[in-house]
Amino acid sequence: MRTIHIINGPNLNRLGSREPELYGSTAFEDYLERLRALFPSVDLVYYQSNHEGDLIDYLQSGVDGEAIGVVLNAGAYSHYSYAIRDAVAMVHVPVIEVHITNIAARDEFRHTSVLTPVCEGMLSGFGLDGYRLAVAHLLARR
Repeated sequence: MRTIHIINGPNLNRLGSREPELYGSTAFEDYLERLRALFPSVDLVYYQSNHEGDLIDYLQSGVDGEAIGVVLNAGAYSHYSYAIRDAVAMVHVPVIEVHITNIAARDEFRHTSVLTPVCEGMLSGFGLDGYRLAVAHLLARR
């Protein structure tokens, strides 16, 4: 079975209750079940942490191996964490960066992601559907 890691950063554990006018009212765990139903032949491994070092440790701990790719929403770390950027650059499988909201239409500090240059692609503004699009892309490229 093919494996794709889905990694969410800070505050994304609060999806469904966090600013629903921006992020919607669906908890990520509920959306993940829908993704698994859409892609039954893929092992979607989910990890979330509010801590930068934990995200780096996870990226370094074996997303390469059997995985065909990573879907990463690093939250606010996307805009300033060069440490996560360096960890992403070391991963030997494609990484697709996802943002639920359109980062270009939000606060100015969100307009730039330091991760984008080391990712295969970036999806922004498609809501939770960005995760589905990222998974579909990773499957189509193999």
